[in-house]
Amino acid sequence: MTNDKDMSKSKKYAHPGDDTFDLTNMVREGVPFPYFTRLSNQIHFGFEDWSSYLHLSERTIQRYKKENKSFDPLYSERILQIELLYKKGVEVFGVADNFYTWMDTTSVALGGIKPKDMLDTSFGITHIYDELGRIEHGIFA
Repeated sequence: MTNDKDMSKSKKYAHPGDDTFDLTNMVREGVPFPYFTRLSNQIHFGFEDWSSYLHLSERTIQRYKKENKSFDPLYSERILQIELLYKKGVEVFGVADNFYTWMDTTSVALGGIKPKDMLDTSFGITHIYDELGRIEHGIFA
């Protein structure tokens, strides 16, 4: 059961990337679980994926779900970093499925690993952003 505070957060953060979207406040207040669910469905991540990227057990994520809780700031920040990365990737590739395929394909430019496997650290996310910038500008390794 959702309470009014959780619903207002969900509505407040329904459109990341808008000028009124305040990432800092969302991190501080915590990503609401319904928002997290929509994002997970959009980018095709399950609890197992998120568990790895957030360094949380699947059971803990299930607890957030059961309690309809907002994520702590540390986890909220990573969730939003991944969301923004995926938005950038779709923008660069033009088609979401093309970007998703790229994220799940071994990359020579990224040291022979899948970009998706780098989402568990801020450094990895930054490295993927950098690679997307090179792709966007036609600079291939």
